[in-house]
Amino acid sequence: MLIDTHAHLDDRRFNRDRDRVIERAKKEGITTIIHIGFDKESSLNACNMAEKYEDIYAAVGVHPHDAKDASDDVLELIYNLAKTKKKVVAVGEIGLDYYRDLSPRDVQKRVFSHQIALAKELDLPIVVHDRDAHGDVLKILKEERAGRVGGVLHCFSGSREMAEECIKMGFYISFAGPITYSNARRLVEVARYVPLDRFLVETDCPYLTPEPYRGKRNEPAYVKLVAQKAAEIKGITFEELAKITTANAKEVFRI
Repeated sequence: MLIDTHAHLDDRRFNRDRDRVIERAKKEGITTIIHIGFDKESSLNACNMAEKYEDIYAAVGVHPHDAKDASDDVLELIYNLAKTKKKVVAVGEIGLDYYRDLSPRDVQKRVFSHQIALAKELDLPIVVHDRDAHGDVLKILKEERAGRVGGVLHCFSGSREMAEECIKMGFYISFAGPITYSNARRLVEVARYVPLDRFLVETDCPYLTPEPYRGKRNEPAYVKLVAQKAAEIKGITFEELAKITTANAKEVFRI
């Protein structure tokens, strides 16, 4: 059994075969999928998907790319969805992205901090996006005392030292398709370091497809490939890795 802790199943690339994609995941032993929102529309879609499918849960939030559009009304909607929808298990995906800088950095920081505050009020974990913003992400997590709710550093790309600091605060570290890439030596070293009781796997589908399907659309069934590589890195069997990461996901998302 495996849990894909980060998927975007409402992406238009799944419009033609979404039900078949979900069925393929089940056949591969993926028992649960966490559908992640990143703006108003996708957060609503995540909730609708969670209501439609028994084994799908939702996270709601505003991604740093969309922080510039996070009006008071949008943030109030995120809060209300998280408060009233029974299958919302986290606030996310939230954080900072200095690679694309699609929203001003000061706005990204403000919206990130605001959503951490919402999560603390709701007593929900957070799902953190961090791209080329490691220092500021860590700073805000500490300043906002985000460890009170914990959560996931999704598709982790930081250093071993950052992973250590996040784990100390109570966060889980999640790895996606990039750990299967031949040029991912530094990431593999981080994965080797992260303790098994803080280790998660994900797809971030339809993005970041693992080998040998890199360049094609990603889907939840492929989290098995991430888990197989993770087991190899950790020097344990696939079955052990699957059992541990499934238990970790159930713990952090309280499912």
